[in-house]
Amino acid sequence: MTKMTVSCPDGAFSAYLALPTKTPAPAILVIQEIFGVNRVMRDICDNLAAQGYIACCPDLFWRIEPEVDITDKTEAEWNKAFELFGKFDPDKGTEDLKATLASLRDHPASTGKVGSVGYCLGGKMAFLMAARSDADCNVSYYGVGLDELLGEAGNISKPLLMHMASEDQFVPKDAQVKIREGLKGHPNVTLHVYEGNDHAFAREGGAHYDAQAAAAANARTAAFFKQQLS
Repeated sequence: MTKMTVSCPDGAFSAYLALPTKTPAPAILVIQEIFGVNRVMRDICDNLAAQGYIACCPDLFWRIEPEVDITDKTEAEWNKAFELFGKFDPDKGTEDLKATLASLRDHPASTGKVGSVGYCLGGKMAFLMAARSDADCNVSYYGVGLDELLGEAGNISKPLLMHMASEDQFVPKDAQVKIREGLKGHPNVTLHVYEGNDHAFAREGGAHYDAQAAAAANARTAAFFKQQLS
């Protein structure tokens, strides 16, 4: 596994890159949580590479602090993560993701097909990629702030798979209702609600990890990528 450098109008940033044994292969853009490109994100990339995909997780916090790599295990790390989240510009982040997407389409090991998958902050960014980019498909795990982005839903022209936790502490019940109602009947959006689960239920080792819900969501995601990117 290695790193790649992505260039954009504001400069350049690093991205973790995992390659499958057999190429050319479709690519998946992995979008980080608020903890940076940490072990959790790198493991997700490695697992996707083992499934036959090019997987790449770019450093979205590079404008604030490059190479952030923290965990969810201490109060100090949580405070730092929320500070970074507060300073993060989603519009700039979307442009960085689009630049990474273009790099993956042109990568010599790529078939040219690229999807995205994001978690938490990344779940929000995956929704924005569905609305603002030409990614072939996108997956959002417990995205935050999506109720404020529903005005962009009309721009979603490629398949979007969404995983929502019914007890998400960062997505209030009224926001969940707004999201479900705002996306109901959308021809390109499939939304699954995981009853009784909290935010980050698919993060292995996390406080709210639920093996059964994670397995269900990950199986749906795997089938989705296989259908959309093959």
